[in-house]
Amino acid sequence: MKAMILAAGKGTRVRPLTYELPKPMIPVLGKPVMAFLIEHLRKHGVNEIMINVSHLHDKIEEYFRDGEQFGVQIGYSFEGYATENGNVVAKPLGSAGGIKRVQELGGFFDDTTIVLCGDALIDLDIGSALAEHRSKNALASIVTTEVPWDKVSNYGVVVTDNNGLITQFQEKPTREEALSNFVSTGIYIFEPEIIDLIPSATEFDIGSQLFPLLAANGMPFYAQHRSFNWLDIGSVVDYWEVFQNVLNGSVVHMNVPGNEIKPGVRAGLNTSIDWNGTNIHGPVYIGSGVTIEAGTTIIGPTWIGHGSHVCRGARIERSILFEYTRVLHSASIREMTIFNNYGIDRLGNMHPSANEWVNSKDRRLRPRTPTLLHVGSQQELTA
Repeated sequence: MKAMILAAGKGTRVRPLTYELPKPMIPVLGKPVMAFLIEHLRKHGVNEIMINVSHLHDKIEEYFRDGEQFGVQIGYSFEGYATENGNVVAKPLGSAGGIKRVQELGGFFDDTTIVLCGDALIDLDIGSALAEHRSKNALASIVTTEVPWDKVSNYGVVVTDNNGLITQFQEKPTREEALSNFVSTGIYIFEPEIIDLIPSATEFDIGSQLFPLLAANGMPFYAQHRSFNWLDIGSVVDYWEVFQNVLNGSVVHMNVPGNEIKPGVRAGLNTSIDWNGTNIHGPVYIGSGVTIEAGTTIIGPTWIGHGSHVCRGARIERSILFEYTRVLHSASIREMTIFNNYGIDRLGNMHPSANEWVNSKDRRLRPRTPTLLHVGSQQELTA
């Protein structure tokens, strides 16, 4: 069976993480989001996967290569062009345009195909979804879920009749405009005929163009309302919340790695923890090669990436520290995502880079001593 993963977008709502990482490469539990998707597809019998790439494409290609290590075949469709000087320029074609390009090149879509966005963690029963799609003789199906009304503007909204036939599709409507709070999860099932409706060599979007076209023409286009874990990483706020849920153990199909060194605290290989005056309250993961000095406090759910260094007297609460982060003496981090020189609080507000003061009106984010919070890569802060 075949699948296509959409991975060409710039991930603007997840900046600054996507300044240096394509959205599907954002890590959860130490590996890219898209790795979980590929493992899930393989478990359900999908063994041929196309991935469209554009923004920072090389990072995806270098990690996943031909898919052999995942037990699947992976191919890539780069959206862009090379200049006369050999420079590679990314130029995304839109989610539907990318699918059309794949089909025109080699006819990949010769049977029912799963199409997924590469930025969510799922445990969907794909076999059951396929069976429902075929039982309705659908040309296209969307797996949907119900969200709170105040979040509908972040998603494509699906309106159906009593049989699940989609009569309208609204791409990210305002709360006032939304006709439903059932939304697309970015998981689609397509028959090859659908691709014939997409224009060639044109930027064309699934949500704002293809789906409204299907609905307007009354085609056999169905929604599937399914109960499953769908952890969407659509923004940095979502990312922080997903990590909290995963570390809390509320996502049953995802297990925190490492060895348990005390109840609720897991660690990778070769960590160094000075327990003199140090208090660690789980759930906490401490990556391999991490150094934690005496007198520190770490309150979970917290993830500390490998190679990091937490200096004496620092306090970390409910935060995500990417690899090689150095937290200086007596600094305090609360409900933050720390990535290279960026600090983002749980509300998505970005704070200054390494060697600068934290600029926040929220006193909870202010360090407890005049040294204040400095966060950055270990190499930069010790240079």
